[in-house]
Amino acid sequence: MSAPRETPVIVGVGQVLQRLDDPREGVEPLEMMRIALERAGADAGAPKLLERAEAIYVLRGAWSYEDPGREIARRIGAGSIETIGTPYGGNFAQACVIDAAREIQAGRRDVVLVTGAENGRSQGRAQRLGVALRESAAPGAPDRKLAEDKAIFHDAELARGMNSAGDIFAIIESAIRFARGETLEAHARRLATLWAGFNAVACGNPHAWIREPYTAREIGEASPDNPMISYPYTRLMNANARVDMGAGLVLCSLETAHRAGVPEERLVYLHAATEAQDSPFLSTRAEFHRSPGMRIAGTRALELAGRSIDEIDHVDLYSCFPSAVEVAATELGISEDRPLTVTGGLTFGGGPLNSYTLHAIARMAEVLREERGSTGLISGNGGWLAKHAFGIYSSKPPRDGFRYANVQEEVDAVPLREALVDWDGPVAIEAYTVAHRKGTPRIAHAACLTDDGRRTWGSVHDPASMQTMMREEFCGRRGRIDGAGRLSLEPGPL
Repeated sequence: MSAPRETPVIVGVGQVLQRLDDPREGVEPLEMMRIALERAGADAGAPKLLERAEAIYVLRGAWSYEDPGREIARRIGAGSIETIGTPYGGNFAQACVIDAAREIQAGRRDVVLVTGAENGRSQGRAQRLGVALRESAAPGAPDRKLAEDKAIFHDAELARGMNSAGDIFAIIESAIRFARGETLEAHARRLATLWAGFNAVACGNPHAWIREPYTAREIGEASPDNPMISYPYTRLMNANARVDMGAGLVLCSLETAHRAGVPEERLVYLHAATEAQDSPFLSTRAEFHRSPGMRIAGTRALELAGRSIDEIDHVDLYSCFPSAVEVAATELGISEDRPLTVTGGLTFGGGPLNSYTLHAIARMAEVLREERGSTGLISGNGGWLAKHAFGIYSSKPPRDGFRYANVQEEVDAVPLREALVDWDGPVAIEAYTVAHRKGTPRIAHAACLTDDGRRTWGSVHDPASMQTMMREEFCGRRGRIDGAGRLSLEPGPL
């Protein structure tokens, strides 16, 4: 094992849930982050570590703070501190922990904080009441950012109004169904069962947003309380951003943890981590139901940790929508029959935008502490299955110290498809969804392949056709796009 001063450890975790009828009685995200970090300090048994923090990472949120880390540091009594921001993306919570661990391992930092919070529920209620919520000033700019925001929509997608996460992940879902050779009925049953498993975990997670039990039938069947959003996804298969949630982590070197008196049973070690990115554009991916980035980065993380996937005791796969979980499970070789979350996922555990994985790490730390010597794997995902961050954690120290790899060069070697904006001619439907508004079909989006393998997009507006697309499999069907994106369907499968 590496020297104590070079060994990064998570010593404290804290979570905040705020559920108030009057949103004006709640605290803003900045204050939620402070509370979460103070809870993390108390969880470590060493609250004074907050004052010694040398860096603070804050996950980008829906709020308008410019440099929230600086104001949080002032409120917790930290002195001179580096503030680090992030772009949008569900991978960046884990990326922050990875970066912090590398800074500690290199001796550049000793005590580091990571935090994030959202008040989506309060904002939604305030909007309905016609009131504005107070937001503190946090001027300036972070000292550095982990990365810059980049475009995630291809021109071919924008030309057809593809701007909904639910629609995009539902399209990926249809490709998974078709690749597995499932009927629509069998596929719907499997999805509902998968998500019922996530709900069951949430019911046992004291920090989960939704702890009410749901049956697979209640999750899978559309109803007035659970409308179809993007076929085959009902509301209870979508990430739930209408939450007031915050999380905070305290990391430091093992040497500092010992000197601060952190009990040994509180320590959680990051054994290995990897990062990689697939193409940011769905339109240029070779296949929708696969992710080379997940496969290569996930496999490498396991190799660095010296473990097979069967030797991982606990798993939390990023779960904005079922397709994200299914692709990750396939690429990592994980059975869908085992628990795939420790929180309940972004539907039931709660989906505070970019901060979800902070909650997953915090909950994983609790689980690993309760089961001494156990190991957990967490995946973070940003964009449309594009940005990946894997971490392997344990309450047992790593034999060879923390190990990290960026496998981008290997991922970049994977071939991509050419995408076309305006195509006029015959196509085969590769994947599709029927987008709904207030439970009623609005438009069908279809990814289509030309006869020479290029990808383009088409739309179906006819109500009768959209209804048929939810009763019969249309992946593999032939059609024609008119040059302006209107897809006409040919009867019967290929």
